[in-house]
Amino acid sequence: MSVWSEVIGQPAVVAELQAAVAQPTAMTHAWLFTGPPGSGRSVAARAFAAALQCPDGGDGTCHACRTVLAGTHADVQTVVPEGLSIGVTEARELVRVAGRAPSQGRWQVVVVEDADRMTEQAANAVLKMIEEPPPRTVFLLCAPSLHPEDVPVTIRSRCRVVGLRTPPVDAVADVLVRRDGVDPALAAWSAGASGGHVGRARHLARDETARLARKAVLDIPLSLVSLAACLNAADDLVGAAKEESDRTTAALDGAETEAVKASIGVGARGPGVAAASRGAGVLKDLEKRQKSRATRIGRDSLDRALVDLAGLYRDALVLDAAAGEVLPLNHPDRRADAEELARRIGAEGALRRIDAVLACRTALEQNVKPQVAVEALTVALRLPAA
Repeated sequence: MSVWSEVIGQPAVVAELQAAVAQPTAMTHAWLFTGPPGSGRSVAARAFAAALQCPDGGDGTCHACRTVLAGTHADVQTVVPEGLSIGVTEARELVRVAGRAPSQGRWQVVVVEDADRMTEQAANAVLKMIEEPPPRTVFLLCAPSLHPEDVPVTIRSRCRVVGLRTPPVDAVADVLVRRDGVDPALAAWSAGASGGHVGRARHLARDETARLARKAVLDIPLSLVSLAACLNAADDLVGAAKEESDRTTAALDGAETEAVKASIGVGARGPGVAAASRGAGVLKDLEKRQKSRATRIGRDSLDRALVDLAGLYRDALVLDAAAGEVLPLNHPDRRADAEELARRIGAEGALRRIDAVLACRTALEQNVKPQVAVEALTVALRLPAA
């Protein structure tokens, strides 16, 4: 199966990338993949990286394709930020690796997922490499949009831009059935409930806990009938995000910490004691990264909940303002709730609540305490007296 089969619902993008692979002498050395969450921008970048290394342009079966897609190819470096940002130290190490000649493959490829998380200093370090790239190095950056807050203009202007769109729901459902063996009815529901977000659709299809978490979030708008209900809902949202963060990090932190302790000789005797004492700083750095990762996981969990809430209010807005038009809903399985919201708050009320959700997302990005930001949100979402 070709590596391009991983890129769902993007025929124009696949054609553009295939054409670039077929003309290596005219290769662009910096690419910027943009698209909304779930559009598959990082998947497209990895497929492109595999095709660049493959003698047959991405057949999906050769050693080069398999190792690139598995993340083990020696000449493809992938940066997936676990914490809140990509710092300048990490960027400089990336630049150092990018400057090497390929050891096995045809290119030295650097894939940066969530390049919008690069700090200003990190972006400047990467910019210098993009301005004067080695002849066999290709940078593949992924970001949500071309907005200067996501990608500095200086970097954007030096990249060839590949724009992806949200794949059709039918295409996502088809992939879940063919590739993951999901029941067709569950696949169709998951694809619709995720709004075409491939990763989330797969998560909803596989994990009943994820389905229950989504239901709990979408039950909130019609429950906000009092101040106490608003504060309780905020507690539930923040608590659920913390539980997900704790559950995910518990599986990672312990193993990482033990591995680092073993590498620096913690518990050793004799000469190893001195090495262990010198490695105290390494443990502190690890703890800092783990804390940053936990914060990011919690924020991402909250953000998914906020996006779901905004989607339900958008459905209420559509139903109130569509005047009989048949328009697609973000949450088709919750149409009755959207209709009830439309009846109680109308189009203007739905717009105000969407603005409140967006303001909460902004507050969280600006490091406002989640409890404070979410309590302010749920109070703003409170339903008017019947």
